Amino acid sequence: MRTESTRLPEVLLIEPAAYGDARGMFFESFNRRAMADIGIDLPFVQDNHSISLAGVVRGLHYQLEQAQGKLVRAVVGEVFDVAVDIRRSSPRFGQWTGHRLSAGNRTLMWVPPGFAHGFLVLSERAEVLYKTTDYYGPQFERSIAWNDPQIAIDWPLSDVHPSAAALPVLSARDLAGRPLREAETYP
Repeated sequence: MRTESTRLPEVLLIEPAAYGDARGMFFESFNRRAMADIGIDLPFVQDNHSISLAGVVRGLHYQLEQAQGKLVRAVVGEVFDVAVDIRRSSPRFGQWTGHRLSAGNRTLMWVPPGFAHGFLVLSERAEVLYKTTDYYGPQFERSIAWNDPQIAIDWPLSDVHPSAAALPVLSARDLAGRPLREAETYP
């Protein structure tokens, strides 16, 4: 397993070793001992599976209580996956990192508790799996605006469609996302 730090040191990119031959390919997408060896030693309690179409942005989501660490990977298609540091005590508060996750590159992204998370679907269709370190608590869920100018995420919308004016596609909840300056965040 190869790991790579991002510009937010707590957010990691993880590339599992893959073994292929004429029959196809095999890799371990999760191994608790291997994760503990790279510093991810939290219990995972829930697996989520998201299916989305091109141009969909999901996020930026977090739970104010029952904060979830997320181990994210795309199993079909490609997404631009984003983590935003929303810990007010952090020197990197409001900073983001984004990376392409795809079925082809098999890369996982570790988004620790204390970060908002979201993604943009770059392919015609994408399926994203993510393990979480705490249970979903809808009463604690919050959303930060995907296009907040204070955060200034450089979403690759033109990679979805050259005339990206109609993009992204958002849920009603994500349309109501708050700017970071007004959002409830972590201490």
